Amino acid sequence: MAEEKKKLVLLVSRGIDDERATVAWTLANAGLAEGLEVTIFLVSAGVDMVRKGAADVIQINPLDPPLRDLIKNFMANGGNVWACPPCAKIRGYTKDHLIEGVEIAGASALHGLIKAGAATMSL
Repeated sequence: MAEEKKKLVLLVSRGIDDERATVAWTLANAGLAEGLEVTIFLVSAGVDMVRKGAADVIQINPLDPPLRDLIKNFMANGGNVWACPPCAKIRGYTKDHLIEGVEIAGASALHGLIKAGAATMSL
């Protein structure tokens, strides 16, 4: 029987004006590379990073890869991205405003991962 992958959830509240947002995506990509099942749960200003077109022009820290590339690599390698429903709604975002593959998922989905044993990180 195959062993279930260990899970990691990164709760990200920082947006495109804070270099900790890039750190979150870097950590998430590293988690995937280590064989973890990684979910990024975006709240507050973090939701802005996955609005269509937003990450295309953002490179928060010139020593880091462009945000667009970090997000694209994360999703292409099986990472999950969830946006907080009230945080999206207050910004006027629906699923159609977000990058393809981003899900709008609430606290119960997040709590489900935690109850299933996911480690958590907050940035």
